[in-house]
Amino acid sequence: MQKQRWSFPPSARPARTVVKLLLLGLLVMLVPAGALIAASQNAKPGITLQISPASQSIERAKTASYVVTATSTGGFSGAVSLSASGLPAGSSAAFSPSSVTLSPGSPGSPGTTATATMNVSTSQSTPIGTYSLGIKGSSGKVSGTVSAGLTINYPISSSFSMSATPASVTMPPGSIGVYSIQLSRNNFAGPVNLSVMGGLPSGSTPAFAPNPATGNSSTLEIATASNAPNGTYTLYLVGSGPDANGKTQYAYASAQLVIDSTLRNFTLSGNLARQLAPGTSVPLDLGITNPNNKTLGVTNLSVSIKSVTRTADAIARNLPCGTGDYTVTQYSGPYPLTVQPGSSTSLSGLRIESTQWPQFRMLDTPANQDGCKGATLQLVYSGSGQGN
Repeated sequence: MQKQRWSFPPSARPARTVVKLLLLGLLVMLVPAGALIAASQNAKPGITLQISPASQSIERAKTASYVVTATSTGGFSGAVSLSASGLPAGSSAAFSPSSVTLSPGSPGSPGTTATATMNVSTSQSTPIGTYSLGIKGSSGKVSGTVSAGLTINYPISSSFSMSATPASVTMPPGSIGVYSIQLSRNNFAGPVNLSVMGGLPSGSTPAFAPNPATGNSSTLEIATASNAPNGTYTLYLVGSGPDANGKTQYAYASAQLVIDSTLRNFTLSGNLARQLAPGTSVPLDLGITNPNNKTLGVTNLSVSIKSVTRTADAIARNLPCGTGDYTVTQYSGPYPLTVQPGSSTSLSGLRIESTQWPQFRMLDTPANQDGCKGATLQLVYSGSGQGN
């Protein structure tokens, strides 16, 4: 009997290759998933740095101290040398200790941390201004960096001091933040020039009114750009003016500005119900308009006196009256204040007691205040609110 030989046509031969590929695929699937994940998460050895505080404001010829924390990542182990850059002229930085030693820690846990103190010493020649310092930790080819802020001020004077209220304003980009600046004078009667030394968000513009301040108060408006980055900013404010001997005196204050793009724009309005007389107070029933299509939760309110417009008679008789003749007590009621979509309301409409509204008071001073009779107060408002 003749044996038959079986053969495959050329078109059928690749089927064997397909079988082999399928077998290889099954073998890959049988590789433990944990091994693949571990391979993808195998981090390189590294160093991370943190610094506290993030920024400082000191007088010229003083020393600023920071704490630098170094952490081992990815199994790094070794000595880390610390250095600083971006220092202002006439200053120096010293680390104690100058290097720290890190170890990788146990498997599956973060590496060890170590701290050092960085002292930045300034001199009488150090220029006034705000600086960004760069701190670097390096070990061979491995390094980590962090930055810190440093503001150098003129020596503080005892002739006058200044403060800003509220201490913090939160608002969305493209809005205006309002602060009330108060001056406390100690045998200092001259004008005080006001400025923001540093800390402003990019694209923002500050404006003081009045400036210079001849009385005991002024108003600061910070107009932010529509693309202002989210974040918390510390504004450094400076006041300066010559004393009776012609020597320039300085005072400083700081305030916080928080930019949050999740907040909603809304409108505040209001006018005093009656004229103020020396020693009297009037509450302000603030109006709130919500143009958004979502319920608004107001979480911050602030109002200040921008300027005072005297009557024509007071101007003709050269009778003075300014923002320094008045004080403002800010809203002290509960938060949040809920305003319905597309509606307008007021503090009274929200059933807030008038004792908790902003309060405007005219001071009773020994000076002639006839110039304030019939005067009109120009008010500016600031606030923040979240859409629900």
